[in-house]
Amino acid sequence: MGSDLAAELEVQSGARSAAAGPDPEKNFRFYDNRQKYLMFVNTCSEKWVVAKRAADEMAKLTPRPPALRLFDAGMGDGTVLTRLMRNMHSRFERVPFYVVGKEISLEDVRLTLEKMPDRFYEHPNTVLVVTNMHYAEAPWLNPKSGPDSVIWHEVALQGATASEFDAEIESLQPFLAANWRAKISETSGNPVYERPVVLVLYREDCRFLLDQLLPKRGTTRADYDFVLASQPYRARAATAFKAKRVVAPLARALAPGGRLLGIHSHGGDPGMEIVQQIWPDEQPFISDRHALLSATRDELGEDAAAYSFIAGSDGAALFRYDMHTLPGEIEGVEASSIGTSTLWAAWNAATYVAQIEDERLTEAMATDAYMTATREVLKRRGGLWFIDESYVIARRLLS
Repeated sequence: MGSDLAAELEVQSGARSAAAGPDPEKNFRFYDNRQKYLMFVNTCSEKWVVAKRAADEMAKLTPRPPALRLFDAGMGDGTVLTRLMRNMHSRFERVPFYVVGKEISLEDVRLTLEKMPDRFYEHPNTVLVVTNMHYAEAPWLNPKSGPDSVIWHEVALQGATASEFDAEIESLQPFLAANWRAKISETSGNPVYERPVVLVLYREDCRFLLDQLLPKRGTTRADYDFVLASQPYRARAATAFKAKRVVAPLARALAPGGRLLGIHSHGGDPGMEIVQQIWPDEQPFISDRHALLSATRDELGEDAAAYSFIAGSDGAALFRYDMHTLPGEIEGVEASSIGTSTLWAAWNAATYVAQIEDERLTEAMATDAYMTATREVLKRRGGLWFIDESYVIARRLLS
């Protein structure tokens, strides 16, 4: 999961959930809490499983010259993107890559870039673009305010080793700190960029080969072979809102033959059991894949005829990821013997996935009932896991 999923989305008036109270898009600032986010990322296997799921979907592609084009609609800390790029190299060793990642969080951009020196070393024919733009802008690197408003920074890496690339990328920290800035939207209360930024990275010694791939201010095309949209929207946002502001724009960015893989939380797992022991009526996951695909088809209108909307069976669409625990840490021990650190990690993961806002968390943690509930579920279930739901939108080849 990214740390600022859909942070830039403006709020539709009246889009309130009766069960959740105030408009969740205006009220929910959960992803801004770095400690909760990083604990979830480092204690659960979601990013590993999502990367594997995406790699399996990419195996269905047939790249066309001049490059394999990938858009990551929310890089987060770069773990999924890095794993996916490794898999891409294994499958398409000699194919140039054009990779664009969207991320509004400065810290996540830093974490992603830290992972990239090895990618430039193993796969020299790579153009990596990072931007903070909205979903309707980022695939084209063209904001509504026009191309002249973009802080456009192109870096031709001069080195030849991963260590040299690492030093060059590290030297970008002052640029990032000065320009990757966010402000709070008066409409939504969420972070939005102060100015749109595009950072382009490639190897100078491959410039001749990559020249036609390098994006140009104001004239960049989308036409992606693959779009990964993993957790790109708030769970409680209205289905039509998700389709209009996120999924439909990303579908329009696909090239003929391209595929969009969407992933979001599903519920019906031990994580939700923990949450519902504290908040029995909690139902955060209001849009299943069928409803979202239907809304996206409606949003695309006549253009929908150019796409296939693939919901798949539950057996194909639903998948599980787990919280990491040590062997024997839960099974075979008394419930009272489960360590506090494990209980806290499980509670954090469960409330992170359910997107419980800080105000309610503070109230729930005033007593030890949340620890009791977490301990009971972990012992009864023998661990903690979550269910994600996936769907595919494929753009048909031109006849």
